[in-house]
Amino acid sequence: MSRVLLLVAALTASVAHAQPPVQVRRLALLVGVNDGGPGRERLRYAASDAQAFARVLGELGGVAPADRVMLLETGRAGLLEGLSRMRTLAESARVSGAHRVEVLLYYSGHSDDEGLLLQGERMDYGELRRALGGLPADVRIAVLDSCASGAFARRKGGSPRPAFLVDSGVQVKGQAILTSSSEDEASQESDRLGGSFFTHHLISGLRGAADVTRDGRVTLNEAYQFAFHETLARTERTQRGAQHPAYDIEMAGTGDLVMTDLRATSAGLILTEALEGRLYVRDEAGALVVELMKTAGRPAELGLAPGRYRVRRELGGAVSEADLVLTEGKGTPLAASVFRPVLSEATVSRGGPSQVEAEAPEASQGRVRVPFNASLVPGLSFNALVAGDAPVENTVAIGVVNDGTALRGAGLALGANVYAEETRGLAAAVALNMTGRRVEGTQLSVGFNYAGGAVDGVQASVGGNWAGGSVKVAQLGVGLNVATASVSGAQVSAGLNLAGGSVHGAQLTSGVNVTKESFEGVQLSSGFNVTRRDFHGVQLAAGVNWAGGALSGVQLSSGFNRAQNVEGLQLGLLNVGGDVTGAQIGLLNIGGVVKGTQVGLVNLAKEVHGVPVGLVSLVKEGQYHLEFWSSDIQLANVGVKLGGKHFYSTLVAGIGPDDRLQRFSLGFGLGGHIPVARRFWVDVDAVASTVHDRKEPFDSENLLAQARVMVGFQLFSRLAVFAGPTYNTYFAFSPEERRKVTTVKVSERPLGSDGTWQRWPGFQAGLRL
Repeated sequence: MSRVLLLVAALTASVAHAQPPVQVRRLALLVGVNDGGPGRERLRYAASDAQAFARVLGELGGVAPADRVMLLETGRAGLLEGLSRMRTLAESARVSGAHRVEVLLYYSGHSDDEGLLLQGERMDYGELRRALGGLPADVRIAVLDSCASGAFARRKGGSPRPAFLVDSGVQVKGQAILTSSSEDEASQESDRLGGSFFTHHLISGLRGAADVTRDGRVTLNEAYQFAFHETLARTERTQRGAQHPAYDIEMAGTGDLVMTDLRATSAGLILTEALEGRLYVRDEAGALVVELMKTAGRPAELGLAPGRYRVRRELGGAVSEADLVLTEGKGTPLAASVFRPVLSEATVSRGGPSQVEAEAPEASQGRVRVPFNASLVPGLSFNALVAGDAPVENTVAIGVVNDGTALRGAGLALGANVYAEETRGLAAAVALNMTGRRVEGTQLSVGFNYAGGAVDGVQASVGGNWAGGSVKVAQLGVGLNVATASVSGAQVSAGLNLAGGSVHGAQLTSGVNVTKESFEGVQLSSGFNVTRRDFHGVQLAAGVNWAGGALSGVQLSSGFNRAQNVEGLQLGLLNVGGDVTGAQIGLLNIGGVVKGTQVGLVNLAKEVHGVPVGLVSLVKEGQYHLEFWSSDIQLANVGVKLGGKHFYSTLVAGIGPDDRLQRFSLGFGLGGHIPVARRFWVDVDAVASTVHDRKEPFDSENLLAQARVMVGFQLFSRLAVFAGPTYNTYFAFSPEERRKVTTVKVSERPLGSDGTWQRWPGFQAGLRL
């Protein structure tokens, strides 16, 4: 949470009303790593915390998508690369004319009192401080949500600074560090929150819960104070004990670091003055987006995206809920009168074992317990005889149509099982299983399975499955599977798999797989795979693989692969990626900064730090040269060299006037470029050509293989001279191809029954444009 605070603060530094506007460029590096290495329990929410923080920065913090770098499940090398990309973005921001550059680093994952722990690799705090301090920015903020992260904020020989309130200017510069815990404490995450305590409360504060001045803006101080007190209060009763966020601020000058501007959102939730109680705001997918204690007498406003929300209120031991829809460009009031009464957690230390929070259990108060129900249709059943219209809970239900409030056991129906609130156990029906809220267990049907809330178990049907929340374990349907929130397990269908949240597991279909958030696992289809955010694992499709965010893994298709950035492999007819660390293999490969290789008929890239292999490799920051030369083989030759700074492909052609222009050659080669001194360079390559006769130009049975060394001198920026030796071998595979192709003496030997091969050293010299 504290990292979110620092990031948004730097990112949303605002200008005083009396001063002219200042052009601010805000950059964010967001890192979420669940895997701390051997001996460390895998976290559940580090990656989703980083994504939630990114959404706040995008919606309210003024950070453009192009200025956010997301790293999920990365190692030490990946983090160093991310910091390097931040440096490049900051330098380009300066060049583009930004008056202020602000950089935020957010890290969620494992750490100890010496450094960050990323998939078994360590980055020391000292190294991280140096890397952060070396970024060319006016403000640098680091937010660490991990165990013992307070050691990063601790100053050698120093003490905590006073509160970091500054005035309303925009001249503040320096560095700020926020951490989720002190140097000897564990940072905890919660299943109830769906994330870490610190990040959850920091984001709640940034969405408006921390706006104590009611000016529509949340400052760094406001957000930190809110996150500190809420984190401390909510962890005091966990078995791991209280968690104390920490900070270290080194700021100079004047300026009020504004983290979020609530006026930037297109929809708002207005908490009316009389409303009071602890409020939990969940989105349509069931994710908890804001939690706060609302006191009577003080109105408040939350900045949220348009959509459907459910608000749960706890007040005086009673629990109530309200459903509402936030619309574009409108503030929606929330009053106590709209709440309806309802019948009234686990934490994981970031590096430690599971812990359990004190929490009121889900109650069945008010329900009439009917252990066995036999039913023909609703109204003609034991439930109606025993309980009338009262809420009913069954243990076993058998009939044509079984209905009630809750099923905690088994329901077997020739028609349908319909329960208004929950199913815990087995619901098996020929036509339909419908549960208004949560399912914990199994729904089996020939027709359709529906759950209005989360499913912790299995939905299996011939028709389709629908979960109005998250799914844990599996959805198996011949038609379609829909989960409006995250999936931890598998979706298997012949038609469509749709996950409204992230997926940790597999989506397998002969049709289309769609995931609206990040994906970790395997997507397999004969049609399309689409993940709107980051993808970690394998995408395999006969048609299209699409990752809207970064790819860490493999995309394999017989058609089109696309990812924002790539760490791994893309293999398909057309591959499109942003920055690529790994390989692209296909007919057409398109990338940004490529660290690895591109293998294809045509390769396009901004930079290549590796080997591009293709008939045509166009690199914006690489080589594109036209060469003319003469050699002992052909008097007139022309060639094109295309590729990266150190590796290239070349297309060559030659013709010999000495034989009345009747013979010409065409070839292709691969080589390397070696800068030697300020103006000297050496090219070394291997070229394979075929020698053709103009009378029968495409009926040749020969091969000319050359190893070439060219020493060049750069006369001007676009003109160089070069010369060097060659070693040549000419293979004639038929008697008609036995010809002398050079002006120098050759060594000739038989090749098979009809052919020969010749060897000789040669020489060439020419010009490069």
